[in-house]
Parts: sequence; C-alpha cells; structure tokens
Amino acid sequence: MNEAELDRYSRQLLLPNFDIQGQLNLSQAKILVIGLGGLGNIAATYLATSGVGQLILADGDQLESSNLPRQVLYDENQIGVNKVDAAAKQIASKNALVQVETIAQNLTGECLLNAVERADVVLDCTDNFTARQAINRACMTGKKPLVSAAAIRWEGQLVSFLYGRESTPCYECLYPSLSDHQLSCNESGIVAPVVGLLGVYQALEALKLASGCGRVKHGVLRLFDGFEGSWREVRLTQDPECSACVIENNGTLENS
Repeated sequence: MNEAELDRYSRQLLLPNFDIQGQLNLSQAKILVIGLGGLGNIAATYLATSGVGQLILADGDQLESSNLPRQVLYDENQIGVNKVDAAAKQIASKNALVQVETIAQNLTGECLLNAVERADVVLDCTDNFTARQAINRACMTGKKPLVSAAAIRWEGQLVSFLYGRESTPCYECLYPSLSDHQLSCNESGIVAPVVGLLGVYQALEALKLASGCGRVKHGVLRLFDGFEGSWREVRLTQDPECSACVIENNGTLENS
C-alpha cells in the first residue's frame, strides 16, 4: 500500500482485527453485486469506498425517477441510463482505485454461473424470487458465499450462506416457493431508509468475508422491523424436501 492509500483507509487500519492485512485482503477481492436497485446501490457504494479491489455489477434495468428516493447513488441527470453504467460512473468519482466491471443484463443460465465463479463473494440484491432461486443454486454449485437481503414496506431481512464451508441450509430451505408478486415493492411499497439499512448490512457482511476479519453466521435469518426499530434472529434448519439441497448433494440430504 502506498502513502495515499494508508491515509485514505487509516480509520479502518486502526481496527486491531482489521489492520493492514485486512485492507490488503479487501483490495484483492472480487465481489459480485447482482441488482443495482435499492439494496445494490448502497452496498456497492460502501464496498467501493471501503477499498474492495474489484466490483462486478449486474443489472438489466435503466434508472427511473421513482427509483431516486431509495437509490441515492444516482443523480437526476442519469434517469434513462442503464443502472450499471450510472453506478460505475458514480463509483469512479468516489474511488478511482476500484476496478468496476459492468454487466448490463439480468444474469441467468451460464452467464450467471460464470459471473458467480469469478467472484469471491456474491450479493443478491435482486427484487424477484425467480432470480433469488437461480442465484442461490449458482452459489451452491460454485461454493461461493452468498449474502442475500430483501426489504418491503417497513420490513427487511438479511441472511448469509457460507457455501464453501457449510452445505445446508440454503435459501430455498427458507423459501421453497414464493411468487414474484409477493416480493414486489411496486405493489406493496417501501420506506427508503429501510432498504438502505439492509444494503449497508450486506456491505458489512461482504466486507467481513472479503477481508477475513470478521465472523459471519451461516444460515441465520435476521429480521428488521423498521416501524418498531427492532431486530430478531432465526436460525434456519434444512428443509428435508428442499429440491436445491437434494440436487447439490446428488440426491441425498445432509444434515448441517
């Protein structure tokens, strides 16, 4: 690290369980952020300003005016621009040292598997169940840690899966079936700070994983009630009928 970097990240370097080694680990990490909406724009911002080495940003949507209350990384003059391009421009203005790769499409199939394979940590910041299922299975296949979050109305949730260390439970043990309509903020609404808070927590989990300087719990669901300002935790167990676990374990279920 040069003198400018030592000065820039000095507050993180003061942490005894982070120090220079944690910063070096972070600078060499590659983090995939899938979805650059309310969750992803916040998570990507904090990861970039904290000094992650490379970000892979994937989203097929363009910025709309209704996004701006929650997606504070963007400016009004970027309405109509692909979110990944808008995000890359804003991140470059905040930390030019971060390498940003953009994928201006919704990741599916082989493209999803390839992107996950190249990442050290994956953040699921999408807003539909179909995508979440596919990301979960790609991370299970690639043995990549997955940090997933969601927010709707006044509520949010966060859960991490360390698939390189633990095989079960998985995201589909939590949600074996759920319609995309049930997850839609377009229909149910969302309070902007709630989704921002969950994005910050995703960045924190990813930073701990990428730096190697913090404990991340596998399969512990954290539920946030923004109206009451309260958190609670639920430890997940494997669903014996989970199709994703059956596939991953070649037809036989394993107990965590």
